[in-house]
Parts: sequence; structure tokens; C-alpha cells
Amino acid sequence: NHFIQDMLVPLTVMKDALAFFEEEVKIYPIWLCPFKLPANPGMLHPLNGEEAVFIDIGTYGKPGVPSYEPTHTTRRIEKFVRKHKGFQMMYADSYMTREEYREMFDHSLYDKMRKKLHCERAFPEVYDKVNRKARI
Repeated sequence: NHFIQDMLVPLTVMKDALAFFEEEVKIYPIWLCPFKLPANPGMLHPLNGEEAVFIDIGTYGKPGVPSYEPTHTTRRIEKFVRKHKGFQMMYADSYMTREEYREMFDHSLYDKMRKKLHCERAFPEVYDKVNRKARI
């Protein structure tokens, strides 16, 4: 029952995000690391298309809340992060649907390059590599 997640949220919602993580997992210490997200094409896209500062909120350990359940807790946190236009680090367990994942990550350039380089059948999509259900 360990929780290992890093979520990037806009600096503007850091206070709400910390309160939400407290409610959902209550893990300390918390890793807080600022991240400057440039306005470049790619899967991570800042709000309004302008450079922005995000905070990586990392929680690693055993949750201190009795209601912790890995799948449901992670799904609630993923929903919160999507709602606030944040991102989940791709090394961690993800329980999002393909549609939710595409909502969180901009696939425009990714899809264009996969098509241009004829990768559709040669290689799985990123979602299929990182999503827990897709890997089973």
C-alpha cells in the first residue's frame, strides 16, 4: 500500500493541491520542486500557450489516511490534476482512460510524427506503455 506519485500543477493552484494531497494521502515529507514549462510544442502544454511555472508535488510512501485505496485514490488525484491543467509524471502508475490521458497530454505533435514516420503499427502509443490497465 505504498503511493509513489509526482504531479505537476500550475503554481497558481499549489495551495489547493497541497490541501487535496493532505486529504487524499497525507504523506510527509512532500517533494516540492518548481518547474518552468516553456511554450514549446510537445505533450506538456502550458496554460494559454505561454511559459508558466508549475510545481512538482511528489509523495512517496505509505498513506496516512484510513480511506486509502490505490486505484480509487489515484483516480481522484488524476482527476484533480486534469481539472487544473496539470500533468502526471509518466513513470508512476496511471489509471486514466485513454481519453483522460489525451485530455491531460497534448498529442498533436506526437500523433503527427507517428503518422509521418509510419510508427502506428510498429510501436505502441505512450499510453499503452504507462497505463497500468494497458500493460496487464
